[in-house]
Amino acid sequence: MRTTVDIPDPIYRRLKSAAALRGCSVKELILRAVMMELAAAKKPRRRKTIRLPIIPSKRPGWLHLTNQKINEILFP
Repeated sequence: MRTTVDIPDPIYRRLKSAAALRGCSVKELILRAVMMELAAAKKPRRRKTIRLPIIPSKRPGWLHLTNQKINEILFP
């Protein structure tokens, strides 16, 4: 299928240069980029589990910590 895409001149020059460095045509480079983008969209993103120290507070949402208290919590 044919399609038309407007690419600003400075970006097209960089695209053409990148294609030449890779030894392929601009069309091939664009197709690779589109395929990579579509493949990435299929993969579900994994959420990393972050473990934080639980810091008790008498007033939730408000906690005054000094550097010394932080060090005691992180490095018991």
